[in-house]
Amino acid sequence: MKTKFIILSLLLFAILAFRVANDVQFEVPSNFPKPVYEFSKNPLSENKIQLGRALFYDPILSRNNMISCASCHSQFSAFTHVDHALSHGIEDKIGFRNSTALMNLAWQKLFMRDGAINHLDVQALAPISDPVEMDENISHVVSKLQASYLYPKLFYKAFGDSVITGEHTLKAISQFMLTLVSSNSKYDSVMRKQSVFTPQENNGYALFQKNCSSCHSEPLFTNDDFRNNGLSVDTTLNDFGRYRVTKNPSDSLKFKVPTLRNIEFSYPYMHDGRFKKLSQVLNHYTDGIEKITTISTELQKPIVLSSNEKLDLIAFLLTLTDKSFLFNPNYFYPKEIFSQTAKD
Repeated sequence: MKTKFIILSLLLFAILAFRVANDVQFEVPSNFPKPVYEFSKNPLSENKIQLGRALFYDPILSRNNMISCASCHSQFSAFTHVDHALSHGIEDKIGFRNSTALMNLAWQKLFMRDGAINHLDVQALAPISDPVEMDENISHVVSKLQASYLYPKLFYKAFGDSVITGEHTLKAISQFMLTLVSSNSKYDSVMRKQSVFTPQENNGYALFQKNCSSCHSEPLFTNDDFRNNGLSVDTTLNDFGRYRVTKNPSDSLKFKVPTLRNIEFSYPYMHDGRFKKLSQVLNHYTDGIEKITTISTELQKPIVLSSNEKLDLIAFLLTLTDKSFLFNPNYFYPKEIFSQTAKD
């Protein structure tokens, strides 16, 4: 009896030691607010993050095993795409929106450009099941993962169970996406008193605070809300944004305010990718606003910017580029995971 107790105690100790060693503490940047994501319901661990990273890059999530999350969310473009206005999905089908940039998701309450998803842990279901994106269902994804040589081992390391479930699949993807934190731009270093803006950047910052910060609130550079920013309706898409979800006329043409972090690399801009350059975006706000009933209150008065002021504002926006995020090896394609499997 005593021997059994000792063995059980040692086993329990080993399990606890493994969990503590494997736990990952989410670090909140010093100039950021408290995250809204409840980490207690999906505690981070290195094995779960690496599993999520593998899933993010693996086209096994799509019906034809050809489209992965990374197909539309490339790290080097701030986890969005840059080579076309609208997302391309399975069998090169064209969607009706520009993919969103992925970063700082722990601070977001609603996801997608129309806020159709209300929790990060289920967000991946939307592209997986969309007939234009991956055209797959989570049950079949689980079956494919279970039948693979790689994933039962990875799930066992992550969750202590080689039986794969949809919940564990989605939570692992969430864990990887939660690690996509961008907080080391020049702007951040200035806020932390580690560097200073040039005179042009400083003037651009003042213009930003006067004209843009109500919606693109610091330090996340989004207020995580929905706004009609005065774009004309693309009559080939007829996308009315948040209204598609709520059916409330007051939400017509409102889209989620995107973050401006890494905007230098996240072109094309707007929900339909209609603008390729930041100068076009600024020209829209000074000269292209269509004032209909749901227009944002912040845009009811004209924004006036000279050509030099626009250049200054762009100079400031470029300080939001975070190369330590764009080239962080922790976010790369996990060839070490897939190549190790090949060796096995």
